[in-house]
Amino acid sequence: MQRVVRRVFVQSSSLFRTVVGGGRGVNMAEGQRARPSSDLAAFRELFAAARNIVVLSGAGISAESGVPTFRGAGGFWRTWQAQDLATPEAFRANPSLVWEFYHYRREVMLTKLPNAGHMAIAECEQRLAKQGRSLVVITQNIDELHKRAGSKNIIELHGCLFNTRCTRCGHVEENRKSPIVLSLAGKGAPDPDAQDARIPEEDLPRCDHGGCGGLLRPHVVWFGESLDPDVLSRTDRELDKCDLCLVVGTSSVVYPAAMYAPMLASRGIPVAEFNIEETPATHQLGFHFHGPSGEWLPKALAPHHTETTP
Repeated sequence: MQRVVRRVFVQSSSLFRTVVGGGRGVNMAEGQRARPSSDLAAFRELFAAARNIVVLSGAGISAESGVPTFRGAGGFWRTWQAQDLATPEAFRANPSLVWEFYHYRREVMLTKLPNAGHMAIAECEQRLAKQGRSLVVITQNIDELHKRAGSKNIIELHGCLFNTRCTRCGHVEENRKSPIVLSLAGKGAPDPDAQDARIPEEDLPRCDHGGCGGLLRPHVVWFGESLDPDVLSRTDRELDKCDLCLVVGTSSVVYPAAMYAPMLASRGIPVAEFNIEETPATHQLGFHFHGPSGEWLPKALAPHHTETTP
């Protein structure tokens, strides 16, 4: 039987939850652990010995590039947060509004660049590959900043902002048009006072594959939707062989991604969190480095004195 894992938003510091198959809840109570270490030298020794490194990244690393997160205080697009609009129900009820939201996000990304954290991860991946070691990025982000930084081994759990999927024929393709359709030009302003464009459905992005004409949607995983089984399988394989994990800029409230780091830590795998704040997972992990990833990662992932390149 194929495993079904849905994207779920849970704000809880006392309980980790995910929905796995048939609506059955699987709960993992938080472990009682000592405060995590901030000893960079100790982390660096583990880094030097690691052969299969996993970086779990979330919205925080993109926020350092100026990308809106739509989370927390002030994290709104107009009067909505992401979990209000990133649902199949919202799209069925008001596809014009949801497309305005994603059009705004697409246009914003044309003005943003990878930051020092993205660059440190990409450089480390390339360097370690020459040593027969691996680094893979498992990201919840849909903005492609890891790819633009030069990372190659990327698993996009929630899809990509620049891919579309037809709601009629299911065809998926890359789409980097700006604007994606003329009816969205100048639309999507995030201000609370902005008026909804109320674009007729026939003027929203449409599928031109084989003359289909169906309504397009962003090819991303919305809250309540199932993650791609192939993506989950690849993720499982990387987590199974992981011997060091970095958790970068993730709030640890969106599942299933939020359970990965605690699960690794429970197996005795060293896990280091890099974040500007503590998260529900912090006290289950071995390390916590407080501050921007752009400040910490260049130091944490720099060449170790024991490294040799063929």
